[in-house]
Amino acid sequence: MKSIKVLGVVFFTTLSAITAIAQNSKTVVENAIASKDHTTLVAAVKAAGLVETLSGKGPFTVFAPTNAAFAKLPKGTVESLLKPENKAKLQAILTYHVVAGNLDSKAVVAAIKAGKGSATLTTVQGGKLVGSIDGKNVILTDEKGNKSTITAVDIVSSNGVIHVIDSVVLPK
Repeated sequence: MKSIKVLGVVFFTTLSAITAIAQNSKTVVENAIASKDHTTLVAAVKAAGLVETLSGKGPFTVFAPTNAAFAKLPKGTVESLLKPENKAKLQAILTYHVVAGNLDSKAVVAAIKAGKGSATLTTVQGGKLVGSIDGKNVILTDEKGNKSTITAVDIVSSNGVIHVIDSVVLPK
């Protein structure tokens, strides 16, 4: 019985390492495409014409809203943003979710602690996100005062890192 438990732990550890390698070899876009929870984000990135940019060298730190996060937006918002005539607005919103550099969760938390409770992150769009800690959660506050919780961290990609968030953040 003991050998079966050990074998299970070895298998799980190996599987985790293989998954990490698979993530590490993919770009932030490829990792988003592989996620069933980010189909709306992927559709938006494609509609905005940002696939090539976010597949580039980077590094990028991407705060990736889930499908459920997009569903929180007012009815019809996503459909409207995906229209060709709203491409510039969609690009602005999506690049507001990206910070230049490779900020893993330890770096984000360290910046918040160094800032005595908050850290201002400048996005690729040019706007600001403010990171803070509430209990054990890292919270992002956008320029409109909306809050989003980081729900998964450190999805390491070949050109950056992804942190999953539970709400869409919006620039001014």
